Amino acid sequence: MSKVAVVFWSGTGNTEAMAKKVADGAKEAGAEISLFNASDFQPEQVDEFDAIAFGCPSMGSEELEDGEFEPMFKGCEPKLTGKKIALFGSYGWGDGEWMRDWEETCKKDGAVLAHESVICNNEPDADGEAQCVELGKALA
Repeated sequence: MSKVAVVFWSGTGNTEAMAKKVADGAKEAGAEISLFNASDFQPEQVDEFDAIAFGCPSMGSEELEDGEFEPMFKGCEPKLTGKKIALFGSYGWGDGEWMRDWEETCKKDGAVLAHESVICNNEPDADGEAQCVELGKALA
């Protein structure tokens, strides 16, 4: 049984809803799941998991939330080489630039992206929820 962490930050609840669907998918596929708010996850924990889903909405001018999520993620970056990960998040404006930039950062870190990143405009609809479940299954 693989151990999967779902680590997220959510300001309005949209990314949290996505995180729960990602966790559901991984659990359905047989993984042991741990769900964390970004403030509760420490970089030292990366090695405890076989795979990690990171979720953060687009903030400001299409960037990661910089109060809690980005500092936590930057701390995790040195440990992502060879780590199976996936990315997800919601947005209310723009075209997904923050996710493309984030994916590039993860590739440069040597992370293995297990699934196409999932972004949802505001609250996830049924299709967005289904994509999150599939993302979770890909991590299991």
